[in-house]
Amino acid sequence: MNAYSRLLLICDPLLRDTAAMARAKALALAGGAHLHLVTLDALPVGLGVLDSVLQTRAREETRLRQERWLEAHAADLRAQGIEVVAEAVWTEDPLKEALRLVEQHGIDLVVKDSQYEPALSRAIMTPLDWQLLRQCPVPLHLVSTADNPCPQRVLAALDLSQDDVLVDQLNDHIVESAQALARQCGAELHLLQAYDLASGYLAYAAGPVAWSPEVAEQMSGRSRQRMDRIGERFGVGRPCQHLVKGPATRVISDFANEKRMDVVVMGTLYRPGLAKIIGSTTEQALYRVHSGILAVRP
Repeated sequence: MNAYSRLLLICDPLLRDTAAMARAKALALAGGAHLHLVTLDALPVGLGVLDSVLQTRAREETRLRQERWLEAHAADLRAQGIEVVAEAVWTEDPLKEALRLVEQHGIDLVVKDSQYEPALSRAIMTPLDWQLLRQCPVPLHLVSTADNPCPQRVLAALDLSQDDVLVDQLNDHIVESAQALARQCGAELHLLQAYDLASGYLAYAAGPVAWSPEVAEQMSGRSRQRMDRIGERFGVGRPCQHLVKGPATRVISDFANEKRMDVVVMGTLYRPGLAKIIGSTTEQALYRVHSGILAVRP
């Protein structure tokens, strides 16, 4: 997989220099990528009571202020040798506009600051971050912090517990994406598998039987074999392969935070219904991983 060459940075509409801005700049410099800066904004709800003339004036003043800010940053980036375009987009549907930009400009990586939303808010209205996780057709990098703007340690979080061709394909895509990012930045690449016997129990047990040491060893041994095969295929040695017992969301976030991983690469599979509140493993890890995630679809 080639390095990312066309980046879309969804900027903070409040015009703040953020972790995502630092990360996108570093990735563009590292890979000689084209960078597209955009703000996606709408009139605040409280201003909806204004008459149409005042609404239009407020919208235009905000858009012009955003355009000036974007162009100032674009000029600075061009001076550093980065090819940049910038635009301020006024929209009531930021997801639709983001997906339009991805298709129209051949974007191969979307970068955005992650924005925490409480569980109650997520239950009422799906946040843009989660909408992008579920629908963005290209890799999506949601950044919480960027202590190292150009990542030095990249973690690929895998699911090696299932006998499923689609899951195997997703695992390969996760490692390919992580490897492309690591090579672009000269970073270390690590592989992580969290195996949770509690969830495996439901698939294994025909009745209410307890885990035996033999069954537990068989489950971890199977993951070990699959990890070895992936490591050999992608050139990732044993010291950078990690098998950790426990629930996936907790293991991934704890490991990434303790080992100071700069990016966690994960697959995203949307499941409707309760997923609106509970979310996928990737959606849950978004708020637990201190650095940020790179989400890829099958």
